[in-house]
Amino acid sequence: MVLPPPIESDDDLAAAERLVDSCNQIRQQVARVVVGQETVLEQLLIAILSRGHCLLEGVPGLAKTLMVRTLAESMDLKFRRIQFTPDLMPGDITGTDIIQEDPETGRRKFIFEKGPVFTQMLLADEINRTPPKTQAALLEAMQEHEVTAAGKTYRLDEPFFVLATQNPIEQEGTYPLPEAQRDRFLFHVVVDYPSRDEESEIVDRTTSTFAAAIDAVVSGEDIVGFQRTVRRVPLPKHVKDWVLDSVRSVRPKDPDCQPWVRELIQWGPGPRASQQLVLAAKSRALLKGRTHVTIDDVQALAHPVLRHRIVPTFAAEADGITVDDLISRMIDEQTTGPAKVL
Repeated sequence: MVLPPPIESDDDLAAAERLVDSCNQIRQQVARVVVGQETVLEQLLIAILSRGHCLLEGVPGLAKTLMVRTLAESMDLKFRRIQFTPDLMPGDITGTDIIQEDPETGRRKFIFEKGPVFTQMLLADEINRTPPKTQAALLEAMQEHEVTAAGKTYRLDEPFFVLATQNPIEQEGTYPLPEAQRDRFLFHVVVDYPSRDEESEIVDRTTSTFAAAIDAVVSGEDIVGFQRTVRRVPLPKHVKDWVLDSVRSVRPKDPDCQPWVRELIQWGPGPRASQQLVLAAKSRALLKGRTHVTIDDVQALAHPVLRHRIVPTFAAEADGITVDDLISRMIDEQTTGPAKVL
């Protein structure tokens, strides 16, 4: 069994402290521009620290694009935005070969013109507005952090993240993401409406001469180092058991699942859900100032990790039972095991 070395040396503890301090500074920078949405920002930070991608779902006007752009600025990362439309082609994302003439020899040759995916933080805006063929152009980049074109493979700069948005209201002219691509996202984050006080602040900021400058507080190299630190966080056995028992309990083909699972769930989450739930929990533990994972960490992140990995049955949808309801029921039914480490 391969286990990460525990965070116990002075260097490891110093790296963990730098991670917490840097994330606090990032929060401060983003708060200069974006009002509220602290939970969404925390989940975005966790995804970045876990080397994962995020799917953000919310109605227009909730500052999804603004938050992602501001996040990139505060991390000094290269940022590109793609507005997905029905006529977008895969080559518009990955790049394409163009004919270029050599001024010295006069001979023509193909040159690969890199597309917008060659960045560090990519905002795939309204990703469900384009057909599956174009959506799939991101699959290799998301999973392997590389792009293959004309038989040649190009590595992407690290760190690399895809933060995609989709509108849950208008479904006409949209193409739901294939399950294989949805599974590549670490989180499915639901962006909710602001409170009344937050919306009042938004109105004041956006209807006046207010302008805020964003300072870069970390670099891409720092982020890569933080990602290595996250993987060194130890995972207690009872927390690992909770993750395995929980994820497996919502698979209708598992012989030990409850009857309600077979009735209400058509497809359950795969092994990637367990992996990413553990990684996200490690990141959350560090953000909370701890060097160990607790069951509270995995419970807090179960919804965004599993939300897009569970397919309800027709009976569940007919009864108005949502995926979040199913995840909440799963959490309630799972035992906590040994006492949590405080």
